[in-house]
Amino acid sequence: MAEDEVVDPIRPEFPTGRVKKIMKLDNDINKVNSEALFLISCSTNLFLQFLAEKSAEVASEKKKKIVKFDHLRTAVKRHRPTSDFLLDSLPIPAESTQSDARPVTDRDRSLPVSDKPVLAGTRRIDHFFRKTENEAPIQINDA
Repeated sequence: MAEDEVVDPIRPEFPTGRVKKIMKLDNDINKVNSEALFLISCSTNLFLQFLAEKSAEVASEKKKKIVKFDHLRTAVKRHRPTSDFLLDSLPIPAESTQSDARPVTDRDRSLPVSDKPVLAGTRRIDHFFRKTENEAPIQINDA
């Protein structure tokens, strides 16, 4: 590497404050140092990229343009280390739910992601990242 080259620092794509909150949900974790927080953020990003790529491969094998939950589940099943810990966390798709579900309309496609219906037994990740009522902004009164 030449001395003239400037290397851009790697910045995690996830908000570090939220990642730290998630890490602290584990009762065994009291403090999180910045190096651990950085590594967890970067590895989470890599893991999600991996899952997205594998799910996209499954979707393209099935000649689909949209990656669906079934494609993610198939990708997880194919990768043994991932399936060992993640498959139990994924909800089991009910066949009756798929056949009884109403067809997706153009109106549903135009809705923002937060307004679209979710599969039974699942929660949206954005629900976790929402501020609770207890997290009101701090007001400082100058007296």
